[in-house]
Amino acid sequence: MNTKVEQAGNMSGADIGKLVLAAALLIGGFVGFYYFSGQWTPALRIVLLLAAIVAAAFVGSMTRPGRSLRVFISESHFELRKVVWPTRDETLRTTLVIVVVVIIISIVLGIIDLMLKWIVMDWLLKLGH
Repeated sequence: MNTKVEQAGNMSGADIGKLVLAAALLIGGFVGFYYFSGQWTPALRIVLLLAAIVAAAFVGSMTRPGRSLRVFISESHFELRKVVWPTRDETLRTTLVIVVVVIIISIVLGIIDLMLKWIVMDWLLKLGH
């Protein structure tokens, strides 16, 4: 396990400015997508929107939180490569076991429900009459 101590700190003014610029690019892309709906073709509007999203992601990735996110994603990808996925047969066997257990538990709970109904409705409530 990789243990790192996170450095708690405030973002610099440059980071805040970059995040504001990234938000402005993103909002500008969406505004442009809808503003030019009558004049431009849908394909051109989609390209404009995707370019704005990519530009905003690029600018946002240059900030301290953006770098932290990139490191987190790369470490997660590295850990994901270590996962041993089950084979098809293991998955089918596990699914079959779960289905059988669910059926058994539902039968047991149904029997308990019938017994409680019999005790309460047919036995206890008839004692008062």
